[in-house]
Amino acid sequence: MEEVPKTIIPCHIAVIMDGNGRWAAKRHMPRSYGHQQGSKAVERFCEDAYHLGVKYVTVYAFSTENWSRPKEEIDTLMGLLRDFLKECIKKSKKNNMRVRILGDVARLDRDLQFRIAELTEKTKDYDGLQFQVALNYGGRDEILRAVKKTVAAVQNGTLTIDEITPESFQRFFDSTEIPDPDLIIRTSGEQRLSNFLLWQSAYSEFYFTDVLWPDFNKKELEKAIEYYGKRERRFGGV
Repeated sequence: MEEVPKTIIPCHIAVIMDGNGRWAAKRHMPRSYGHQQGSKAVERFCEDAYHLGVKYVTVYAFSTENWSRPKEEIDTLMGLLRDFLKECIKKSKKNNMRVRILGDVARLDRDLQFRIAELTEKTKDYDGLQFQVALNYGGRDEILRAVKKTVAAVQNGTLTIDEITPESFQRFFDSTEIPDPDLIIRTSGEQRLSNFLLWQSAYSEFYFTDVLWPDFNKKELEKAIEYYGKRERRFGGV
């Protein structure tokens, strides 16, 4: 009997969650409703990914460019973030899930900064799903901040110019303890990175789907993983 090949599961999946607004518009609902349903989809995605064997999940929740959106929409997103942070400590403890925030949180309100610090500290020893939320995040901004930290390290004598390597440089990234994503998923039919994990995605596989984020379910995730498993993974620029 022919052996059925085992599905290759990516260690780290990153997601550009696109289409909340369009999903709501199709139902003649406000964009805020789409974001609320998109937030619920994140929780489902994490559960499904972990049960399928994925170790790391990173979601693009709010970019450095999202500040240009209407104030009402930003307020909705920040409100959803407050709700998420409030519930996340309890859910993380229940699910043994570690949560880390990628991005420059200094622009966020002080109460959000406090809750982020609390969540990061209280979940740091959990070894189940490793969940990263990219918040006020931009790939260019992350690289620029890493450059500034590298220059400061050279100036204070803790690093020499000859010691600057891709590995030493990456230690100054928000994602320093996290493996690069094996698979990046973008929903809603768009096919671009939108300033997400620019350095880390050098050898990632990309999966684009027309499915809007609130409709992205376990079946769709399995399709993405199946696509990934059929790719011939090569490194070294070949």
